[in-house]
Amino acid sequence: MNDILPPKRPLSQDVRPNTPRDIKMPPQKALEAPEPEVLLEAPETPLMLEKPRKSPKKVILWVLAIILGLIVAATAGAYFWYVMALSPVNSQNSEKTRVEIVEGSSPSDIGDLLEGKQLIKSSLAFDLYTRLSGTRSQLQAGTYSLMQSESTEQIVKHLVSGNVDQFSITFLPGATLADNRKGLIEAGYTEAEVDAALTKKYDHPLFASKPATADLEGYIYGETYTFSADATVEDVLVRTFDEFYAKIEENNLIAGFEKQGLNLYKGITLASIIQREVPDADDQKQVAQVFFKRLDMDMQLGSDVTAYYGADKKGVSRSVAVDTPYNTRLHKGLPPGPIGTPGLTALQAVAAPASGNYVYFLSGDDEVTYFAITNEEHEDNIKNHCQVKCSIP
Repeated sequence: MNDILPPKRPLSQDVRPNTPRDIKMPPQKALEAPEPEVLLEAPETPLMLEKPRKSPKKVILWVLAIILGLIVAATAGAYFWYVMALSPVNSQNSEKTRVEIVEGSSPSDIGDLLEGKQLIKSSLAFDLYTRLSGTRSQLQAGTYSLMQSESTEQIVKHLVSGNVDQFSITFLPGATLADNRKGLIEAGYTEAEVDAALTKKYDHPLFASKPATADLEGYIYGETYTFSADATVEDVLVRTFDEFYAKIEENNLIAGFEKQGLNLYKGITLASIIQREVPDADDQKQVAQVFFKRLDMDMQLGSDVTAYYGADKKGVSRSVAVDTPYNTRLHKGLPPGPIGTPGLTALQAVAAPASGNYVYFLSGDDEVTYFAITNEEHEDNIKNHCQVKCSIP
């Protein structure tokens, strides 16, 4: 056998071995790209937003600005308080208050004293002012008359000057003890100081015939007096007693009273009634004549002013019908004591009354004093001259 194989013929383009490329595959669908997975995110909220960080420099500036603002506000508030604390306690009150700065008092002690007497608003502000003004070591001891209407600055000027103030006080003729008490308080003394002085027992020749139980009614002589600010209430009263007794001695009044059958106490009592009845010196002498005439006739003095005084002491409305020991319309003789302080002319009228036989008198609506001997004449005077005043109950 012929082992020689026949020659290979060339492959035709039509005849090719099957290759993978020539193998027809069933049609396949194109692969689609997977859809991207959608992640559900939580909605953004302010809490979840990341705040931008401030730089340390800005934080420091903010802190410094806040601190500076607080300092400014505090300073402004302190300054406002300081200015207000130095202002007057009451710019409308010019009533004087006596203040004694004792030797050795510190500025703090003085400030506490002034604040306690309601003359300054703040002892702390007073202390600060004396430090800032350089007056702390210049405050001087003494007794001063100060007012609520003065500022702390003005009060400090008083205390630095060291000029102890003087003050004047006026007691009026006809004034009652209650009136005089009020005047002493208005002069700057405390109620306790005044009351203690008015109830004190004094050893003075003026009181030689005054009953031990009688008060000082009628004995504070009416005049204007000037005192240094360190004068006590007792100093003031003794000065009035001295003045009163000097007038009595100068005018020989004790002898005049005795001539009329009166001691000094009773003479002052009758003069106090005359002082309240009529102001004119000549009329006072004639009224004294009327009263002595009535005493001689054992009649009531019939003085309205004594009835009013008694009502005042009793604390009831004024009326001539109020029954008190002072009502000389109801009771004969002199009242228990003076009803006020008599002036010199009233005292002289008692010591040397006018002559005459008048038994009645009245002060007319025209302020003229009318006298009468008989009751009929007196009734005519009332009808013709005293329609208003004489109708007062």
